[in-house]
Amino acid sequence: MQIRITFTKQGALRYTGHLDLHKLWERAARRAGLPLAYSRGFHPQPKMNMAAALPLGFSSRCEVMDMKLESEVPLEGLRERLNETLPSGVQVLKVEQVDEGAPALQTQVVSAEYEVTLADPSTSPRVDGSDLKRRIDSVMESESIPRTRRGKSYDLRPLILDLKVMESGGLPSSQEQSPAAQIFMKLSAREGATGRPDEVLDVLGIAFEDTRIERVHLNFQS
Repeated sequence: MQIRITFTKQGALRYTGHLDLHKLWERAARRAGLPLAYSRGFHPQPKMNMAAALPLGFSSRCEVMDMKLESEVPLEGLRERLNETLPSGVQVLKVEQVDEGAPALQTQVVSAEYEVTLADPSTSPRVDGSDLKRRIDSVMESESIPRTRRGKSYDLRPLILDLKVMESGGLPSSQEQSPAAQIFMKLSAREGATGRPDEVLDVLGIAFEDTRIERVHLNFQS
């Protein structure tokens, strides 16, 4: 049996790395009494696959993982059982059964959507809304955005599927202050053609450290 779990990654858990997240899920599954399936060999590993690794520091409300089990288990009440074993920053939103013969989950991701909140204007110089829109328009109108990643040159522009200022910004900390600006990004997440929000921010002239980035949706092949 193979199940697909959609879950959040919030708070301090956003600094948990990919491998540690796997270990967290292995412990949670054991505590929930799930019959995890393991690979063979000298170092058996649980058969769990994440759709797309989330960079350190990013939060998410749409992480997806496939988990293979040795035997059938009822889905009713499984979400609640898992949530009882997980830390507060990781919470299960949905559990469903999927075809074991389906292609690997990570090969089915085509794009990812992010919401980027700029730093609180009370603690950091505010990016003017009209200036931010001008920068975004400049990026979207560009035919090519040459970049270098790990010593290799590539074009960032085809990886940006959508980029815009969100209609409703973050909540102001007081009535006298303007709300923090928010940016929506839809970036390619195909194998060998993945757009990164921090690279888009760099092109926009915005420091990654002055933002909060949350992945809000993963899009899969039909």
